[in-house]
Amino acid sequence: MGSKFAGRGVSLVRKLLSFVLLSGALLLCFASFSFAQNPLVVGVGVSGNKEVASNFILSVVETKVGEPLDREVVQKDIDNIYGLGFFSLVDVNVTPQSGGVYVEYEVVENPTIKEIVFEGNTVYSSEELMEYVFSKPGSVFNRVFFRHDLQRIKEKYEKDGYTLVRMEDVTFEDGVVKIKIVEPRVGDIIIQGNKKTKTFVIKREILLKKGDLFNAVLVRHSLNNLNQLGFFEDVSLGFEPNEENPDMVNLVFTVTEQKTTKVGLSIGHGSSSGWTGGATLTETNYKGLGQRAEIGFETGDREQYWISFTEPYMDQEHYSWKVGVYKRSWEDLEEYEDGTLQHYYDEDKKGAYFGIGKKFRSDDRLSWYALLDWHDVEIFNVRNPDETPGTMVDDEDRVGTNYSITGTFTYNDMVKYISYPDGAVYKLNVEQGYFEPDDGDKMDYTKYWIETRYYRPLKDFLSGIMDNLDIGSEDNPVIFATRLRYGSSSGQVPWSEQYFLGGSSTLRGYNDDEFEGDEMALLNAELRVPVKDAFSVVFFYDTGMASDNFSFSDLKDAYGIGVRVRTPLGNLRLDVAEGEYETVTHFGFGEMF
Repeated sequence: MGSKFAGRGVSLVRKLLSFVLLSGALLLCFASFSFAQNPLVVGVGVSGNKEVASNFILSVVETKVGEPLDREVVQKDIDNIYGLGFFSLVDVNVTPQSGGVYVEYEVVENPTIKEIVFEGNTVYSSEELMEYVFSKPGSVFNRVFFRHDLQRIKEKYEKDGYTLVRMEDVTFEDGVVKIKIVEPRVGDIIIQGNKKTKTFVIKREILLKKGDLFNAVLVRHSLNNLNQLGFFEDVSLGFEPNEENPDMVNLVFTVTEQKTTKVGLSIGHGSSSGWTGGATLTETNYKGLGQRAEIGFETGDREQYWISFTEPYMDQEHYSWKVGVYKRSWEDLEEYEDGTLQHYYDEDKKGAYFGIGKKFRSDDRLSWYALLDWHDVEIFNVRNPDETPGTMVDDEDRVGTNYSITGTFTYNDMVKYISYPDGAVYKLNVEQGYFEPDDGDKMDYTKYWIETRYYRPLKDFLSGIMDNLDIGSEDNPVIFATRLRYGSSSGQVPWSEQYFLGGSSTLRGYNDDEFEGDEMALLNAELRVPVKDAFSVVFFYDTGMASDNFSFSDLKDAYGIGVRVRTPLGNLRLDVAEGEYETVTHFGFGEMF
């Protein structure tokens, strides 16, 4: 930091000058008092000060009345007074008096501050920066205080990720303090090491562009984005100077690619689905474009086959889209009414879909997605709980072909660039469908439902309690999370397209799809308490209902406790829920919402 008042050279010259003057004064004193080797100090004072109180100055002076005069102590006093920061010069005058000497420290105060001016600041306004400056116009300039002011400003920049910001020059002339701030910007972004992955696929995950202010938080999340793609074994970042502009820094991202074609094998068991096993062949970086292709199957009581192709990336310029076909044959499905098993049945379903979406140009928190879907449904082998042949009342609503288009509008107000969820997501969905039963009249219907997800970190509210219990951390706090859904419909909704609730992903404590109807409400509330970095406990409460004759008085609820364990295979989820009829254990991956 360049400065006319804080340079080491100026300080050294002043100290040498003070030492010479002090030595001369003491020599004269000792010459006058040759009979006394160390004359007594009969008085200590200060002169030259106008704004700074004498008592404040003398509080750092160690030379005391009644003690012998000590040249080293006097020099230390000069250093202490100068170290207060209010003075441009400190001298001493030793005057012989009856019985000893009078020691007077002469000071020259710094000028009074008239104005503080910031130059080069764009991240924060001058008014915002002045909140961190304790030195104010009208006060005597203090170089010590002002050095702390500059440190607070630098810490403010660093806290928000602007770690390369520097105070390049500080001047103080005619009562005006000028601070020149240099906010380095990003120069060229260089990608190296990629052989398969296209450079633009990597760059679009980097949150900084050429000309942006350098921000370490955005750099860290850019590295996280690249690692989460699953395309690379390693991602590293280096810096190099920009030849065109010394106030810019080039970012050099070096990647080490890994195989992105994977074969997966699975085996599982569910209370409703029984034992299942299957395999998938997945390419997550098709032709280096970041697109995902998958083909897979599962066998068992819930047999299914599928092929899908997805472009997952979405922004204000790029469309996200997906296309796929599937066929499934599920056996021993269950139909319930008021918690009582009514029928077993088998279901065959085959279909195809195409979806496309994009973020709005006006606000990247807003996005839309449209999904076209066709599927054919067949239900057979209906039987009663005692395995005798049974008949469903509305068989004609369950067998046929369905065509639908669903529009989804999403407002994502989650806080960006932090390691935990904080904020809210709002979704509005509208589905227009047409159902052609194999035996009956064509049905058309409209479904509309809303969903909100809300996440609230409790690190401030519970700071004292959690600190004492050693629970959570700055980057992994206790979270209160809720999800609310409400759906309704108009027209004649076929049974296969109704709302379904029950099971590990909606209403815990009940069987899969135990409740169905043309109207639905659901609330999930969780308190997520991290115990260790890879282990957390969840306390939850669920309530909801789906019915043709919906009433909030008919809501079913459940409560329970769960654990979350982070493993190399993903986050494992185990929930034990107490429903109205029984206690149900649910197993899955990731958070429920």
